[in-house]
Amino acid sequence: MFLTCEGTFGIVPATMDYNGEARPGDFHAGYQEIEGINLGYLQINGTQMFALAQVLSDLFKDIPRTTISKKMETLKIKSRRCDLKELRTLKAINSVPTRAVKCSLISKADLEALCTSCKSLSPRR
Repeated sequence: MFLTCEGTFGIVPATMDYNGEARPGDFHAGYQEIEGINLGYLQINGTQMFALAQVLSDLFKDIPRTTISKKMETLKIKSRRCDLKELRTLKAINSVPTRAVKCSLISKADLEALCTSCKSLSPRR
């Protein structure tokens, strides 16, 4: 599998079946600017999912992780563990460190809710 990057958007080709349709469980990757920061994402079953590690290190770097965890709990934001294929793709697009052995994902809707909730906490905003 090869990663192609064009400008600010990269796509990992989905695995195709013999009729030319993507198989269930396949995904593609790309980049999206959120709050002025370019974050990598995986498009899984029609939902953009962002690596929580990158969100915490790049987007909320000035806010303690315990504060973010409490906000996620209050907002009932659930993260899900990515599988090995997803983790490798996130490493390829530099969303998680190459040394990472696991990664959690949150949806774009949850990320937007978290950003809205944390706006007053960060000195940059």
